[in-house]
Amino acid sequence: LSIKSMTFCDCSKSDIEVKIPKGDTHKRHVCKKCGHIFYENPKIVTGIIPIHIEKILLCKRDIEPRKNYWTVPSGFMEMDETLQEAALREAYEEAGIKPKITALHTIYDLPHLGQVYFLFKGKCETPNHTPGIETIESKWFDYKDIPWDDIAFSSVTFGLKKLYDEQVPHYGKFDKKPSI
Repeated sequence: LSIKSMTFCDCSKSDIEVKIPKGDTHKRHVCKKCGHIFYENPKIVTGIIPIHIEKILLCKRDIEPRKNYWTVPSGFMEMDETLQEAALREAYEEAGIKPKITALHTIYDLPHLGQVYFLFKGKCETPNHTPGIETIESKWFDYKDIPWDDIAFSSVTFGLKKLYDEQVPHYGKFDKKPSI
């Protein structure tokens, strides 16, 4: 249930109003009877850019939003998970891989959606992968062959392009092994 659709407080069954609570700076949903403030905070999305030798693994989504578009294994963080645990879980669920996380690669925020993305670089020891239930297909790509027009999310495009930008000063082009 989204806070935006809340009309009464569960504890007191009283109406909820939208106001700026005393000492606050943002409009919040507040119970008229008990004064409980319902905070709405951004959701965390975490994922991995899987790399094996010179290739990047992408997954074609089998769910909305952006079904039939390519992305890296990623998804919403669950309670009681670290960023890394959530990224590794998503990598296994979506692509059947167990990469070794080597570094936090990018942080990308979308305040209008209330989301913050954390993308890690991950080294895959083998090229083996298996599409999960949310994935139509998974495929290894050379950087030059990434289907840019079919990338699902701006955060993924940003992360992949940053990976390339990191390589240019070192190699002059991305046909060398990515540093991970």
